Amino acid sequence: MSDRFTKGMARNIYYGGSVFFFLLFVGLTVDTVTAIPERENRDQLTESVANGKAIWENNNCVGCHSLLGEGAYFAPELGNVFPRRGMGNEEIFKAYFTSWMNAMPTNVPGRRQMPQFHLTEEELENLADFLIWTSRIDTNDWPPNIEG
Repeated sequence: MSDRFTKGMARNIYYGGSVFFFLLFVGLTVDTVTAIPERENRDQLTESVANGKAIWENNNCVGCHSLLGEGAYFAPELGNVFPRRGMGNEEIFKAYFTSWMNAMPTNVPGRRQMPQFHLTEEELENLADFLIWTSRIDTNDWPPNIEG
C-alpha cells in the first residue's frame, strides 16, 4: 500500500480538497447573498409591522405559539393564520383577529386557554399586520398544510 499512496499524494488530496470546498463555500455564499433581495418583502415592512413584532415579543407569544416553525407547540402555528382565518382578505382577518383576542379566555372546560392581554385596538391592528406580513414570507411551503 505504501508504494501506491505516498505522502505527496496525500498532500495533494488535502490541498485539492481544501481548495475545492473553499471555492464551493464561496460560490454558495455568493448565490445566497444574491438570492436574498429577491425573497425579502422590504416594501411591506411598515411601522405597524415593527410595532406588531414588538408586541409579539413583549407578550411572549412564542412561549405558546410557533411562528414559521419556531417556538412552542402548545398553541397553533401562526405563520399561516392570515390565509387560514382571513381567507386572503386583510379586513376580514383583522375583524376576526380582534374579535378572537377580545373573547379570550373562552372559559370552555377542558380546553387550553389563551390569557386576556388587554391590548388596545391599535395594538391589535399592529399585531394583525405583523401576522399578515409573516404569512407573506417565502417559506418554501412551510408549514406543509394550511392548519399548520
